[in-house]
Amino acid sequence: MEFKKIQAEVVKNAIKYGEKYNVAVDEDFALIKLYEEVGEFAQAVLIHRKKSRPEKYLPEEISKREVAKELADIVGMAMVNAHLLGIDLEEAVDKKWISKEWLK
Repeated sequence: MEFKKIQAEVVKNAIKYGEKYNVAVDEDFALIKLYEEVGEFAQAVLIHRKKSRPEKYLPEEISKREVAKELADIVGMAMVNAHLLGIDLEEAVDKKWISKEWLK
């Protein structure tokens, strides 16, 4: 699937989430939610690396899946933030990471 299609689906799901739970998916929500997801990712990595309380340990394949899920949440919320801020994220990633146009 193309990046822009993925982003459109992610944004659509975020809007549905807001409607379902009566939450305004605005710039404030999206930024704070992104922070929350980064924290959950960090926690999942600590558990995966067995650097948490032993009662939180999970089998390798399950802990890796949890890390992947939280990383997907970060990417998704980055897409929602970009949408709300009017940023073409695909273009920004290209200019920052691929063509490195913004590093010149």
